[in-house]
Amino acid sequence: MTKHVKGAEALPLNQILEGDCIDVMNSLPAGSVDLIFADPPYNLQLKGELHRPDNSKVDAVDDHWDQFNSFRAYDEFTTAWLKAARRLLKPNGAIWVIGSYHNIFRVGASLQNEGFWILNDVVWRKSNPMPNFRGKRFTNAHETMIWAGKDEASKYTFNYEALKALNEGIQMRSDWVLPICTGHERLKDEQGDKAHPTQKPESLLHRVLVGSTNPGDVVLDPFFGTGTTGAVAKMLGREFIGIEREAAYRKVAEKRIANVRKFDKEALTVSASKRAQPRVPFGQLVERGMLRPGEELYSMNKRHKAKVRADGTLIGDDIKGSIHQVGAHLEGAPSCNGWTYWCYRTEGKMVPIDVLRQQIRSEMHD
Repeated sequence: MTKHVKGAEALPLNQILEGDCIDVMNSLPAGSVDLIFADPPYNLQLKGELHRPDNSKVDAVDDHWDQFNSFRAYDEFTTAWLKAARRLLKPNGAIWVIGSYHNIFRVGASLQNEGFWILNDVVWRKSNPMPNFRGKRFTNAHETMIWAGKDEASKYTFNYEALKALNEGIQMRSDWVLPICTGHERLKDEQGDKAHPTQKPESLLHRVLVGSTNPGDVVLDPFFGTGTTGAVAKMLGREFIGIEREAAYRKVAEKRIANVRKFDKEALTVSASKRAQPRVPFGQLVERGMLRPGEELYSMNKRHKAKVRADGTLIGDDIKGSIHQVGAHLEGAPSCNGWTYWCYRTEGKMVPIDVLRQQIRSEMHD
């Protein structure tokens, strides 16, 4: 599937592109991508084989794509792909880069040197990390992600309320406790071995994409591997572009993504900031006859009541004012959200007046 960008070449959406990530990115139209998620080589500098206490070999990252002759060579590579990535981002685009202590500090400096504006560093704390078999250092139980806008002025996407909802109503923090890939999620090759040594869990990408993209956004992954970014993007109704030079990884990723089912439109809708929703004055409920002048409202705690007036204000025993002012006065509180404080009675049940507000808002979106 391809999509045409006005005044530019066609974007190869929902495809895995073969080749060097820098060359491929430079061939794509500038300013065409909403988000980049990058999991570049970590440059682990492993010396020799790694064994467990029982002398069994650890399947560590010793692939040729993670080998660099020097830190300078790695920095030059990092600068080149970041420059290509920044060119691709829309003005309000953003990038996530994940890494370990081996590379993330060098990547962070390069991000700033290339003009990106760092928004957060997020620590992915692994709930089930691989032990340190040599016993000479701390167990590496986390990786670091850097989230950055294209520049300081970027109006990046941040779905604050959606992330808060994911976290049971509590503001999402910058330390995320999630498990590494194990069991059914860990992809295997035809020999039954790990298909990729650093496969990222879908839960990590789910949180990234729900938090920093919207349905229909274009997400590019220049180090696509076995396609976690593409699989989650497809599920969440985002478009993806993957770049991967290793044929074995492309083969696994294509099969994996073909088996992914996209969520329906209703399931893709996430919680939005209340400030982003259209304002509905309480008086509009009275004007439309949803509540009548003289009708009584009751506090959620059933301790207080007030009467609706024709101008959309309330009158209580010794107070007149808005739904918020009257509620605050009756509770002796500095403020009150009248929409969630007041209820009306219908068919013998107490119903929050916010239900009526949401009914009006739904009509505005139709």
